[in-house]
Amino acid sequence: MIKKIHHVAYRCKDAYATAKWYEKNLDMKLVLAIAEDSVPSTGEPDPYMHIFLDAGMGNVLAFFELPTRPEMGRDENTPKWTQHLALEVDSMDTLLQAKARLEANGVNVIGPTDHALFQSIYFFDPNGHRLELAVNTPLPGMNEALDEVKWDMLEEWSRTKRAPKHAAWLHDGSYKEMFK
Repeated sequence: MIKKIHHVAYRCKDAYATAKWYEKNLDMKLVLAIAEDSVPSTGEPDPYMHIFLDAGMGNVLAFFELPTRPEMGRDENTPKWTQHLALEVDSMDTLLQAKARLEANGVNVIGPTDHALFQSIYFFDPNGHRLELAVNTPLPGMNEALDEVKWDMLEEWSRTKRAPKHAAWLHDGSYKEMFK
């Protein structure tokens, strides 16, 4: 039924500054800007600027600036590391170059973090949204091994609310011996 994600939209503090930041740091070009004084779907009077950025391969990242609304916040009951947008890059070299570029532009970067299936870096945009850049690095057999245990893991989690150990190899480093 679903063909692809058309776009993902977040709120931003300043649409112009957000567009410039994404272009400078991640080469994401501004492809569309829409501004209205009322919401088309509800008719509600609520002026906004809606920008759309090219995230590659037909993927679009969008933002709304809402100047008449209270300052944006975040769900204080959800840890900052939880809600994030992960964007794929093509190689480890690209990931490391992106890290260097971000750090040269004053952005604090965590990683690379080894997730066995992929390596990633983490950082925040100027609006406080957490971003992840990831490069796929699976070894032969990893995806199949995870496919075999996914429902068992979910069922165990559902019963116990404790992390099942079926795929502990993802982060304990043992995958390097298991999948050669």
